[in-house]
Amino acid sequence: MSCNYAEGLSPYKDKGVLGVPEKFDSSEKLNEKCLILANLIKESKHVVVHTGAGISTSAGIPDFRGPNGVWTLEKKGKKPNVNVSFAEAKPTKTHMILKKLIECKKIQYVVSQNIDGLHLKSGLPRKYLAELHGNMFVDECNLCKRQFVRHTPVETVGKKCSGIPCGAGHAGGRPCRGRLHDAVLDWEHSLPENDLIAAELHSSVADLSICLGTTLQIVPSGKLPLETVKYGGKLVICNLQPTKHDNKADLVINYYVDETLENIMKILNLEIPSYNEDDNCIKLAEHSIIDWTISRKDILALEKIYKAKCKGVKKKRILIKNKEDRTDNAKIIKLEVKNEIKTEITC
Repeated sequence: MSCNYAEGLSPYKDKGVLGVPEKFDSSEKLNEKCLILANLIKESKHVVVHTGAGISTSAGIPDFRGPNGVWTLEKKGKKPNVNVSFAEAKPTKTHMILKKLIECKKIQYVVSQNIDGLHLKSGLPRKYLAELHGNMFVDECNLCKRQFVRHTPVETVGKKCSGIPCGAGHAGGRPCRGRLHDAVLDWEHSLPENDLIAAELHSSVADLSICLGTTLQIVPSGKLPLETVKYGGKLVICNLQPTKHDNKADLVINYYVDETLENIMKILNLEIPSYNEDDNCIKLAEHSIIDWTISRKDILALEKIYKAKCKGVKKKRILIKNKEDRTDNAKIIKLEVKNEIKTEITC
C-alpha cells in the first residue's frame, strides 16, 4: 500500500509543497483544451508522456501531495481513508489508454515516477517505459544489474537484499553470482542509469511532452519535460493542482486525467482497451522468469537519434510568462488555436 511504502522510506523533511487546493476547468474549457491536445498529438512525430501519482488515484492508490495525499495527511497525523494494496490494484483508464496510444504510435515513450507497477500490469512493454523511482514488482541484481519481474510486491524499499540468487542464467544470459535486491529507490539513491538516460534522450528529441498527474516537484524527474521545451518542443500539463512549471507550458489542463484522456480518445476515434490479466507480466512471473531489463541496443539506437537531432543545437532559454499573461486564453493563442475551432479530428 502507498502508506506502507511511504513509511518504509528514510526520514526526509523537505517533501515539497503539500495540500495545494485543486482546480477544475469548466466543461466548455475542458472540451476546447482536449481538442487542442488531440491536435498536438496528431501533428507531433515524437510524443513523450510523463506520469505521476495522480494517474493511479482512480485505482485506489493515494497520491502524495494532493489535498488527501499521503504526505499531506501525514503532516496532520492522519492517513488516507482509501488505500488499495499494490497487489490488488488494477490499471486505470489512463494506463490502458497510454498502452493503446503506444500501440497506435501516437506516443513514443512513457516516463514514470510511479512505483506501483500499474504500467507493467497494463502490458506496456519495457521498450517504451522508463521507471525513474523503481517498481514494487521488480528485483535487480547487485552485480549484473539485470531486472526481473516479481509476482508479489516487495516487502522492503531502498535496494535491500532479498537473498535470492540472480536469475540471469535462466533468462538466456550468462550465469551470475549476484543477489537480487528490491528496485525501489529511497531518498538518497541515484536514479537508475539506463532509465534516466532513456528518459533524458526521449525528452530531448520529443516535439511534445505531456505531463499527467504530477506536480513536477521531484528533481531530476520534474525537470525532464523542460528538455523538450529547450529543444523547441511543446509542453502540456494535465493536473488538478498547479505545478512548478505551469508558467512554462503551452497548455495547462486542470481536470481528472482519466476523463481528459477519455475525451482525447473520442476525438482521435480510438477505443479504450480493457485490462486483460493475460497481458500482466506479474501473473506470468509466478511460474516463469520475466526479464525487465532495458535493452542496451535500444539506448544506443536512441543516442543516434539524439545526436542527429540535438547535437550542436543551442538550447533555447525557457521564457516565463508574466502573471497577467498566464491565462488559458494566452496559452491557446500561443498555440495559434482560436476559440471558433469546430472541426473534429479523424484518424
